[in-house]
Parts: sequence; C-alpha cells; structure tokens
Amino acid sequence: MKRSGYADIPLHGGKVPYWLAKRMKELGGLITESIVAEYGMHGFLTRLSDPMWFQSFGCVLGMDWHSSGITTSVMGALKGALNDRYSDLGIQVCGGRGKHSLRTPDELMAFGERTGQDGLELARKSRLSAKVDNTAIQDGFQLYLHNFIITRDGEWAVIQQGMNDKSGYARRYHWHSSGVKDFTETPHTAVCGRNQGKLLNLTAHEARTTKAAVMSLVRDDHPALPGEMRKILMPAHHDVRAGDVNLKRLGAVLALSREEAGQETFDDFLLTKGLGPRTLQSLVLVSEVIHGTPSRFEDPARFSFAHGGKDGHPFPVPLKVYDQTIRSMKHIVDRSRIGYSDKTRALKRLQQLSGEMEKKFLPDAGKFDQVIREERMRSRSEYGGRTVMDDRASRGQLRLF
Repeated sequence: MKRSGYADIPLHGGKVPYWLAKRMKELGGLITESIVAEYGMHGFLTRLSDPMWFQSFGCVLGMDWHSSGITTSVMGALKGALNDRYSDLGIQVCGGRGKHSLRTPDELMAFGERTGQDGLELARKSRLSAKVDNTAIQDGFQLYLHNFIITRDGEWAVIQQGMNDKSGYARRYHWHSSGVKDFTETPHTAVCGRNQGKLLNLTAHEARTTKAAVMSLVRDDHPALPGEMRKILMPAHHDVRAGDVNLKRLGAVLALSREEAGQETFDDFLLTKGLGPRTLQSLVLVSEVIHGTPSRFEDPARFSFAHGGKDGHPFPVPLKVYDQTIRSMKHIVDRSRIGYSDKTRALKRLQQLSGEMEKKFLPDAGKFDQVIREERMRSRSEYGGRTVMDDRASRGQLRLF
C-alpha cells in the first residue's frame, strides 16, 4: 500500500526553543535507528511518507500536536540526527525551509559525488516534486519548505509544505519513490484536504488532453484511488479534546503504565534506573511509533500524551520524563548494537501489550479532562514542565518560518 498523501494543518508561526530542539534531535534519532534496525531503511521511509504517522511522530517528540510547525521542527531534528550517521544508518536528509530548500539540488549533487549515486537525477526529481506541488497542482498553497530524504539504496521520500495565508492553513505533501511511476500523472496517492474550491491539477488522469492545451480545472475533492489515500485534517483549536483522540487506545496506554506492564514479563526492563510509571507511559507511545501499523495513527493527538507540547497542550513538556525516555531508548539501542535483543523485544512487547489491553479496556470519556488536569499539575510540580512561553524573552529559539 502506497503511503503518499497530504495533511492539512493550522498555520502556526513562532519558534522552537533550543531545550526542546536538542531533545527532539536526540529522541528522533534513536527512534529512527530502532525502526531501521527492525524494518530497514525502506520501513522508515514508508512511515515518513505517511502523513498520519508523521504527525504522530511529531507529537511524541513534544511539538504542538496539530500545528504546521511539526513539519519544520521534525525535519530539522532528523537532518541534524541522521546526516552525521549516514555511514551507520544509510539515510541522508537534504533541504529545509526558506533558503535552505533552494539548496536541496546542490546538497543532492554533493551527496552523489560522495556516494556514487546519480546526483543530477536526484536533483531533477527534487525539482520535479516541488514543481508538481507548487505549479502543476495550483491549490492555493505556496511552498516554503522542501526536504528530500535519500537512502544508500537510492530510495527516496519528499516532505514539503506550503502555506495559504487566507485560509490560515498549511498543507504538507508526502512523496515516496516506491509509489511514483510518473511525476506528471497522478504521482500522489490522492489529493486530500479541506475543499478550497476549484484548483488546477495538471497531474490528474483527466488532464491528459488538457496538458496538451496547458490548462484544466479539477475539483479538490477528486475521488482518485479512495481506497488507498492517506489524509489528515487537523483542527484549529489549540487544546486537546476527547474527540481528538481514540479514548480506548489512550486509556489502554494509561492503564498499562500504571500496572507497570506486568513485572513477571519485564523484570530486567522495569529495573532500568529511573523507569517509573510516567516514563513507561511515554515509552508505550514511543514503542507504537516504532512498531505500530498504519491504522494506529488515525488520532495523532493521542501521541502528545508522551511528552506534551511546547505550547502547553495537552500539558507542558515534562523535561525529566523526556530525558528519562531518551536514556531508556539509548540503553535499548546500545544493547541492540552489541547483539543483545532482550531490550528491543521488551519494547516491541510493550506495544503488543498495549494492543491486548485495549481489547478489554472500557473508556470513560468523563475522566479525560481530569487526566489532562493531573498531567498539567504533575508536569509542573514533579517533572520540570516547560513551555515556549516560559522563555519568550530568550533568543535561544529556532524559527519555524
């Protein structure tokens, strides 16, 4: 099943504080290494090109659960985490936002010279993917971010984002080389998102004759390949509400963390220094990002219950929990590097246990707001909770646009 698709998300400005950016880079790199070790480079690019997985990944890393800033911050974190480790992981991230996006072809040419791949052809694909989403499909969104992700095997993905000032939304476009047979004819799985009225789509099947004449108008709700599309439309409200998450799945995660996952199964894992119920809650959600199937990412807001969000929704980023999650993931990854698979199996089993508990869990929607209140209180009082508002006067922040 092809993963390419679109995501429509509220357009948020602002900045990412360095205290969050460095943690996103570290945890993002560890999660990526775990995925590559278990599922290969193809498995990682398959996930990256899924708009729902990508949003869930950004939520686990502590960005705003629904905002356009997830794209900039996540891709910046991955570029910093993966490029220096290309020899180990075999994945290179090129491009970025603004002027950095314009450098993508040069970065790909340099990549080709180092690796022996055809940098000229990679640069051509980068330009074509941008031209398609910015020119061949004129849907009201002007591109300002373009990332081209390439593996040592030559497989690639593109993550790019455009903005529409009038609607107040951004649109993120996902490409995956395994699903692209023709750049100028239906390269995406579908064109999905909030209906903006009429748009110009010169990549549609129906535009074959029109391309010869240069112009054709196609509806934004065009039903191409409905059985395979991956779409996501995030709400404009800032707070996380019960309707934004699958309460059965979230409730199973919270219950599992409080039962400490069954000590008879995880003796060694649970004895990891500093691993308490709250860190276990985060690790359950991290394990799902690594091992979960596509259907598990239909409610990305649920993953914000791992490390909150920089704007304080659903709660401030609990730095002590975040750091312990990173330490636990480092321990797991380090053990797997030297041939010990017990910790890796434990993390995978954690995801399986969550699914098993979910089958018998009966959610109580009335407790949702209470859970958020408790998380907010404990984040501040016990876990060093922090938001971007705490250091607005600081210049130590990374711009999102």
